Amino acid sequence: MGPRKANDGTRLASIAVFEEVVTLIDWTPIVAWLITHGTRILIIIAIGVVANLLLRKTLPGTLTRMLSGAMQGHPQVELDKRNVTLSHLFVSVGSIIIFLITAFLLLSELEINIAALLAGFGVAGIAIGFGAQSLVKDLISGLIITMENQYNVGDVIRIADISGMVESVNLRRTTLRDLDGALHIVPNGEIRVTSTFTKVWSRANLNIGVAYKEDVDRVMAVIRKTWEDMAQEPKWGPSFIAKTPGLLRVDELGDSAVVIKVAGETQPLKQWDVMAELRRRIKKEFDAQGIEIPWPHMKVFMGKEE
Repeated sequence: MGPRKANDGTRLASIAVFEEVVTLIDWTPIVAWLITHGTRILIIIAIGVVANLLLRKTLPGTLTRMLSGAMQGHPQVELDKRNVTLSHLFVSVGSIIIFLITAFLLLSELEINIAALLAGFGVAGIAIGFGAQSLVKDLISGLIITMENQYNVGDVIRIADISGMVESVNLRRTTLRDLDGALHIVPNGEIRVTSTFTKVWSRANLNIGVAYKEDVDRVMAVIRKTWEDMAQEPKWGPSFIAKTPGLLRVDELGDSAVVIKVAGETQPLKQWDVMAELRRRIKKEFDAQGIEIPWPHMKVFMGKEE
């Protein structure tokens, strides 16, 4: 019982000291400050949170209405990609601006000299700027990419010798996901040439080899009919822009095959699906009609034939 009584005595002594300290403190200025500045701080934080939520909720719809008029006549998929890209960019920038304004207002309520703080940031910014020229270059390049609508989220592009689908774009960098699933992060300042495979429309472009003994006019008629039949189907028709091939010709007389090129416009991102299905159907049609698809081979003659 001895140790327990000692602990109880210590606890009672601590409570007594705390009560004495509390009674000695003058709570009037603290309560007054909490009523005035504390209330303002809560209001500033609440306004910042609400402004951020409104920005995220209303901006995509507002951009959709604006882009519908500015990009009239463009495919819906282009409007959707542009809306996703600009929404992400503007929400990110807007959130940063709201955060900075909220922070400065809170500092003002805490009676911290904002002017001196900004002057210090200015000096630090100059020092950092000399060592971060590549970052400034990235930001300027990102601004130009966004303003010129060079590509958007969902486009398949090739930049800096890397090809893939754009997953995100901001003022500093572009991220691409390639067919192997690797995510590539490319600083915008490193982009010199951009190749976009899905801008407004795409093109299915196939080279098909047949044996020299085949009638090329007959072969091209089979390819054209396969294209046109596929373009009329409910499943595949919406993927086609050109309901008949825009280009169908003998493209090359190869070592062991006559190469026929067929090409035509498709909806963005649909060209690879269309080409894969066309190859499958053309192969089946060639088999059904006895059209030979050659493979590399060599005939060797030993001496002179009798």
